[in-house]
Amino acid sequence: MADTLAPTDLAHLRRAIELSQLAREHGNHPFGALIVTADGRIIEAENTVITDHDVTCHAETNLVRFAGKEMDAADLPASTLFTSCEPCAMCCGAIFWVGIGRVVYALSGRALIALAGSGDDLDLPSREVFARGGRPTSVSGPHLEDEAARAHEGFWG
Repeated sequence: MADTLAPTDLAHLRRAIELSQLAREHGNHPFGALIVTADGRIIEAENTVITDHDVTCHAETNLVRFAGKEMDAADLPASTLFTSCEPCAMCCGAIFWVGIGRVVYALSGRALIALAGSGDDLDLPSREVFARGGRPTSVSGPHLEDEAARAHEGFWG
């Protein structure tokens, strides 16, 4: 674990994990995410890759689209994105470009690769992607990996 989370952060991360299970129940890949603004506003999203027939509809990219429409851009740098799994390179790009300042994730990308076992993976940790950006993005994770992995059990086989 990268660092210790506050109880409120853990609660938000658990909600992202709940959203991942809901995504699975709705016929999609088991990923969920939410943004919490500095003043406590929350926006949630699920993965909709299968139901939207769009490989870019990861939970984080869906969330960034919602946030870009519903939030003032000035609020995003002080906001935190909580996600059930470490964001992929595509999602990191979206998170960076919208200007979210902090990312907290549950299941690591490498743990997901081990669970999925497809061999068709892009193994590029989020910290490496964000480190290439021209402004800082704080990353915290993995956290609660065992809890987050449950939504993936039996899904990728």
